[in-house]
Amino acid sequence: MLAVERHRMIVDKLQRAGTVRVSELSQELRVTEKTIREDLEKLERSGRLTRIHGGAVQTSEESDRPLTLQIPNTQNMQEKAEIAEAAVRLIDRGDIIALDGGSTTLEIAKQLVNEELTVLTNDVMIIRELAIKDQIQLIVPGGYRRHNHLIGTHNLDWIRSLNVQKAFVSATGIHPEFGLTVFIDDLIEQKKAWIACAQAAYAVVDHSKFDKTALVTFAQLDEVDLFLTDSGISPAVLEAYSSQGIEIRTAGKEE
Repeated sequence: MLAVERHRMIVDKLQRAGTVRVSELSQELRVTEKTIREDLEKLERSGRLTRIHGGAVQTSEESDRPLTLQIPNTQNMQEKAEIAEAAVRLIDRGDIIALDGGSTTLEIAKQLVNEELTVLTNDVMIIRELAIKDQIQLIVPGGYRRHNHLIGTHNLDWIRSLNVQKAFVSATGIHPEFGLTVFIDDLIEQKKAWIACAQAAYAVVDHSKFDKTALVTFAQLDEVDLFLTDSGISPAVLEAYSSQGIEIRTAGKEE
């Protein structure tokens, strides 16, 4: 079993039970207790749990929430806000846009002005953010909920048939060889559908995502029209991708 699959199962059990024990996880997942302890350490670093002697519990932020919505990734929030601001400048009144799930696209939703606009999204947090903006027509493809995302294979052909001007997609890793990647394979068909239905596809990714690779590829670099990132990207990385014909725009710098 891959580490990402163990992590997913550990988090799912933690959300159901509120606590997990190393010995029980070792038996259930058929790995050593040392491996489980390493898994818990990684999950604690990502803010998904708090380790205790012999196991782990939910973080206080998660356990206090009335719903089991996953708290969005709060790393590099200043950078994500910069990217969101640059993304919003690409959106015109009356546009039909798609917002993929993720913390950066959530920032885009927060910065959208309450004006004539059509937004498609499968992110529960974005839906909650936009529901109060009554001038924005909100379209939700539906499906079953997995953490903060609505996932369903029955609506993908319908999504691909839509006339979307601009799609904003997120990724866990951006790599010259492996393209745009994520850890959760349930999300890849939805991401592919956003790109397929859009006249222009924009990847909104902070600088830490470049030259990184996750488990599953959902698009190659040339399938994206523009990469929006923050000013933290190094000149060397920027030059390496630009030399391959990949257009990257740094937040705060307009052409």
